[in-house]
Amino acid sequence: MAVTLRDLVDVLDATYPRALAEDWDAVGLVCGDLDDEVRTVLLSVDVTDAVVDEALDSGAQALVAHHPLLLRGVHGVGTDSPKGRLVHRLVRGGCALFTVHTNADSAAPGVSDALARVVGLTALEPLAPSAGAAHHLLVTQVPTAHREAVVDALAAAGAGHLGDYDRCAWTVTGTGTFEPQAGAEPAVGRVGAREEVAEDRVEMVVPPHRAAAAVAALRDAHPYEEPAFQLLATVPSAGAEGLGRVGQLPSPMSLQAFAEHVARVLPRTVGGVRIAGPVHAQVERVAVCGGAGDSLIGAARAAGADVLVTADLRHHPVQDALEAGGPWLVDVSHWASEWPFLIGARERVLAALDPTAEHLEVTVSRTVTDPWTSRA
Repeated sequence: MAVTLRDLVDVLDATYPRALAEDWDAVGLVCGDLDDEVRTVLLSVDVTDAVVDEALDSGAQALVAHHPLLLRGVHGVGTDSPKGRLVHRLVRGGCALFTVHTNADSAAPGVSDALARVVGLTALEPLAPSAGAAHHLLVTQVPTAHREAVVDALAAAGAGHLGDYDRCAWTVTGTGTFEPQAGAEPAVGRVGAREEVAEDRVEMVVPPHRAAAAVAALRDAHPYEEPAFQLLATVPSAGAEGLGRVGQLPSPMSLQAFAEHVARVLPRTVGGVRIAGPVHAQVERVAVCGGAGDSLIGAARAAGADVLVTADLRHHPVQDALEAGGPWLVDVSHWASEWPFLIGARERVLAALDPTAEHLEVTVSRTVTDPWTSRA
């Protein structure tokens, strides 16, 4: 079966729910036709000229990037700007662009899970747990004989997905009553007569971005002229999702040895790996945050971490951490800290689409997009 861009987007949305993205972020589809067939997908951290070259040279119909190409307010994508030129190159080359950014940072598994596992940590917990992915709850009543058809239609529209489970629904049988009025064309009963029907109450969760599609599917599949339904917003609860991860090394080691280990397991970059802290200090409980994570220094300290591995550390937060006696800090390349995420993302896309796909190829970009190119 051919895979469409819509199939790919559905898998990415289920794996990295957009509801987990930060308010300031811009995730999702940047360009592309949802009905186009996708045979080759390229995964990358950034969208640069070199990455677009790689995507088009490989014949990719979809580029899935971690960092948004268009994060700030955009009023045009003309070719008079570098980012506009990239959008035009992708569109002309028949390649869609989709981004999974802070939703992938907070998802479980997500960006920091990949970094933690490359470093060798176990017993992972979120460093800053999120409030969890928000869902709507779609509630309807349907004649018992039509229940399965309605549940199938809602599931096909994206309702009823929980973790690794699909088509999740809760039902209970009751009695519905109504009296059709003049102008009605009831599927059951007749105008002016009170009717009682054996109905099932059906409840299914639905992600906010699929709510409109689920309601449309309900109206199509429900036998009633005016199906009754409620779409309720739920209060998210803390779960496995959140920024950063904290876990344990197999055994204690010195801060110096640990930093050298980090340098070995991550892609090599010009900037290398920097240490802030006493190199002979023993570290075992380790916090990580892919990308810029100095805002999590306090959370790492509260979680009892001996050291935090992250990127883009600034002078004053590092100085404050040293003055406070920890956690010690290991500063790595932003790109290198997030690149391992692409390996897991590839596995999850293939696991979701490959069983039914024909000739689907998903590859991880080998283009180094770390902006630092040399050192004096």
